[in-house]
Amino acid sequence: MKDLMSLMGKAREMQAKFQEMQEEIASMEVSGQSGGGLVSVTLTGKGEMKSLKIDPSLFREDDVEILEDLILAAHNEAKAKAETAMQEKTRELTAGMPIPPGMKLPF
Repeated sequence: MKDLMSLMGKAREMQAKFQEMQEEIASMEVSGQSGGGLVSVTLTGKGEMKSLKIDPSLFREDDVEILEDLILAAHNEAKAKAETAMQEKTRELTAGMPIPPGMKLPF
């Protein structure tokens, strides 16, 4: 019974740490660039776009498709950075815990 109480206490502690981590991730901002910095996107940790910067040299009618591709590439880079940061924070938080393979955290 003492082990069960200890386990419950650890579970509550872990839940609080996950909540703290989610708040930290939500307030985080990451940037991605494409085209050698001609297009830059900044996202929140939740993946919401905060800003988009486009070099004026890209504003030509015949380059619209290139500009669209660069925006998508910058967005995807920023999103990948946010996901990597979340995975690292989750890994730090769960270090040493026996988590079943394939279990995604936070819940």
